[in-house]
Amino acid sequence: MKKHNFSAGPCILPQEVLKKAANAVTNFNGIDLSLIEISHRSKEFVEVMEKARSLVKELLNLPEGYSVLFLQGGASLEFLMTPYNLLKVNGKAGYFDTGTWSSKAIKEAKTLGEVDVFASSKDKGYNYIPKNYNIPSDIDYVHCTSNNTIFGTQIKEFPKTDALLVCDMSSDIFSRELDFTQFDLVYAGAQKNMGPAGTTLVIVKDEILGKTGRSIPSMLDYQVHLSKDSMFNTPPVFAVYVSMLTLEWLKEQGGVKAIEKINQEKAALLYAEVDRNPLFIGFANKEDRSTMNVTFNLTNEAHKDTFDKLWNEAGINGLKGHKSVGGYRASIYNAMPIESIKVLINVMQQFEKQVS
Repeated sequence: MKKHNFSAGPCILPQEVLKKAANAVTNFNGIDLSLIEISHRSKEFVEVMEKARSLVKELLNLPEGYSVLFLQGGASLEFLMTPYNLLKVNGKAGYFDTGTWSSKAIKEAKTLGEVDVFASSKDKGYNYIPKNYNIPSDIDYVHCTSNNTIFGTQIKEFPKTDALLVCDMSSDIFSRELDFTQFDLVYAGAQKNMGPAGTTLVIVKDEILGKTGRSIPSMLDYQVHLSKDSMFNTPPVFAVYVSMLTLEWLKEQGGVKAIEKINQEKAALLYAEVDRNPLFIGFANKEDRSTMNVTFNLTNEAHKDTFDKLWNEAGINGLKGHKSVGGYRASIYNAMPIESIKVLINVMQQFEKQVS
C-alpha cells in the first residue's frame, strides 16, 4: 500500500478488488473487450448484476419479500425518492435528525409534504444520538441515518415504530450485523464501504410500494426500477461490477459477522489512543461513537502544523475533518487494514513526544 487511506469517501477499497477491476477495464473475463464498453444487456453484465444483488441478499441475510436495486444519484437522490414512494398524499413523515445528511433528507421530504422532526441532536453540534424521544403515531414512515460520517456518531439502537422504518446506511452498511427485518427501506451510496462512487444500493420491502396515491416520475419510482431489474436506464456498469467484487471479497473474509469483529478491534485501538493522549480529544459522545468514522480534535490548535506534518510524512491520506466541523476524521471502513490504524497511532504518539 502506497498510502494509508483514511478518506471518508470515495474511500479505500481492498487491493485485490482494485487489481481485478483494473484488469476488467482492459479485458473483461477474457472476452477481449472492456467491461466499460460492452452492452449492459449482454449476458456477461447481466450475470454481474444478478450476482451483485444475490450477494447483498446473502451477506445481509435478507428474507423473502425484499428486493435489491442498484440505482444512481447517490443517497442525495434517495432523500427525494423516499417521500415520493412512501409519503402518502396529505400524509406526514417522521425524521430523526442526527447530522448533515439527515437534515438534507428532511429538506427534500418537505418539498412533498409535512415532516415531523421528532428528535434532533443539532443543539450540541450533532455530537450525540438522541435517546429519549416520542415518535408520532400519525406518520407514514420514520427516517433515520445509521452512521454520521461528518460527526462520527452511529445509531446503536434503532427507533421502534409501527410506521415504516427507513434508513440511510451509506457509511456503515455491511460493517455490522443487523436484523434487516426491522427496516422497510434501506439505501446506501456505494462509495463509503462497498465500491466506487456511481451506484446506490436500495433494499426495499416489496409490499410497501404503490400506496401513496401520488403520481411518481418514472425515474423516481421504485416499482419501475424493480420491474426492469435495475436496468430501466443504463446502469453504472463499472460501479456495480466493483461493488460485486467487494461483496465477493467480504464473503471471503467470513462475511459481515467476521468483518464486524475486525472493525470493532480497529475502532477500539484508535479510540483508546484518542482518549489516552492528552493532545487529542474525541468529538462524539463516547456511547455514540462510530466504528467507521473516528472524529477528534487537538486540545491545542497551536500544534496543528506539527501534527499535520507528521501524518503527511507517514504516508497518511484523508485525515482532515469535514470543512463544517474541522479537526480530524479517520474513516476506517471494512477495507482499512489494522496496520494502517497502527501507523496513525504511532504518529499520534510521536506527536506527543515531540510536543511534550
